[in-house]
Amino acid sequence: MISRRRHDYVTHIDANGKTNMVDGGTDYLRRNVNTEPFEEQSIYADAPHNEVRQGFYWRTRGKDGNQPVEFKALKELDTDHIEAIIQTQSHLPSWRIEIFKAELAFRKQSS
Repeated sequence: MISRRRHDYVTHIDANGKTNMVDGGTDYLRRNVNTEPFEEQSIYADAPHNEVRQGFYWRTRGKDGNQPVEFKALKELDTDHIEAIIQTQSHLPSWRIEIFKAELAFRKQSS
């Protein structure tokens, strides 16, 4: 289960009929897990970048802003898109901007 944004309440009903949930996206973490064991898969900004780039999602409406909402993993974003985010999204917390900068550095090092 992935909660991709604040107040993104996601549920799953197990084979035993019990409901589990996760909520909060990258703003907070709220869970409800029943008696079944679960595997913690939260990814934090200080994780190895290869994990962050696979688990950090960006909400986009496409280049012109008129497309249906889509969530793309950081590794799927075009380099031009990442550069535009860094330049234009001044309202983002600094830790998010640092993730985008780390992705650009990762791509430069990998090429």
